[in-house]
Amino acid sequence: MHNRKWWIWIFALLCATLPACAQGNYEIQVYGADTIEPKSTMVELHSNYTPDGQKYMIDGVYPTNHQEHETLEITQGLTSWSEVGFYVFTSEQNGHGVQWVGDHIRPRVRVPDSWHWPVGVSVSTEIGYQRAVYSPDTWTWEIRPIIDKYLGRWYLAFNPALERTWHGPDVAQGVGFSPAAKVGYDFSKKVSGGIEYYADYGRLGDFYSLHNQQQQIFLVTDLNVSPKWEINIGVGVGPTAATDHWIIKGILGRHFNWKKESPVD
Repeated sequence: MHNRKWWIWIFALLCATLPACAQGNYEIQVYGADTIEPKSTMVELHSNYTPDGQKYMIDGVYPTNHQEHETLEITQGLTSWSEVGFYVFTSEQNGHGVQWVGDHIRPRVRVPDSWHWPVGVSVSTEIGYQRAVYSPDTWTWEIRPIIDKYLGRWYLAFNPALERTWHGPDVAQGVGFSPAAKVGYDFSKKVSGGIEYYADYGRLGDFYSLHNQQQQIFLVTDLNVSPKWEINIGVGVGPTAATDHWIIKGILGRHFNWKKESPVD
């Protein structure tokens, strides 16, 4: 009966949020299934630079070439199985200076450890606004199932995200499919390497042609210097015409624990 209540809760969340346009080059990350512990906060800075991207203004949207994006992400743990994240997107580019792009909010729940599932499973939903000069679809909604698994030194993660536009030219396009995946390997206790993949295939049931799909492949390094810190560095290539050709990304995160420690006798 207890498990059934959990399933009803998660299913209701899925149905209520069936979806955002493609992830964009603001917060480039494949999510793991774990959530932040209660009474703790993760603060992350996502830094992404496009040395070779779209060079022309199209439909009132700024070109991405030589744009630098700085995104502040703050995630607060709520319970042992839930969290909520908040994003502030900014962009810097010659001729436009530093500008605020938009904000998103992202609640997430996961399957509790007590269920003893063979894989990690969680579901996040993300809703937010981006200014029209950075995205023609200004209000978007995403639902992201997250599945991951550790196999010895190997780590696998899959995020088959569904996205929907609520305000903008793509409203009539319905639900889009934007999967992301990661394969990582621990070379040592402190250094991991891997491949991350991001894509926007287009509308479910009517995918774009390969030429018009957005696809990105990143070679990444994760530095596990401390449980308090998260460090991810990567270089990505866009092999399709609709994707920025080169992107450099970095994530620097710091975990803060607000629990009161018991006094030591």
